[in-house]
Amino acid sequence: MKGDTIKKSTIKIDGHIHEVTTIHDKKGNLIHRIINRLHMEVGAKDLMEIIVGAAILAIPVGFTEETWRLGEMLPLINIVGLGAMSIFFITSFVYYTYYRGHMKGNVGNFANRVLSTYILSFIVIAGILSLIQITPWLTDPLLAVKRTVIVTVPASMTAAVADVIK
Repeated sequence: MKGDTIKKSTIKIDGHIHEVTTIHDKKGNLIHRIINRLHMEVGAKDLMEIIVGAAILAIPVGFTEETWRLGEMLPLINIVGLGAMSIFFITSFVYYTYYRGHMKGNVGNFANRVLSTYILSFIVIAGILSLIQITPWLTDPLLAVKRTVIVTVPASMTAAVADVIK
């Protein structure tokens, strides 16, 4: 093994990106080749995993009165900070799970996965909170958004984790 050469490259097979790792001995003879599919693209299955993952924490967190009161009490700057923190955590998790070492040519896929995770989580939360009539979208839309963002923080992280589980 000492002196062996390891080379990594990416190829597309059937429209999906794969990483090919080849190991050659000192003389250049192929010892081993490993092909792993990299889940760079966001497909329908990924979107469903995100939706279900968001709902997993939306229900216990969104049904608590403490969460509703936080939406009333916290100033808008804190809500913006929570939203930014949530997006930062999703971005970090997605980068280290899928894209570390593979960002070249995949920035669009990366941004799509991060934004899809947060936006779908927000929509799921907004829907659930609307069903239990805790988001007054017509009379106090700011309060509705604040409550939705607060519950989206943990739900979006669960959504990102659920997207990884294959």
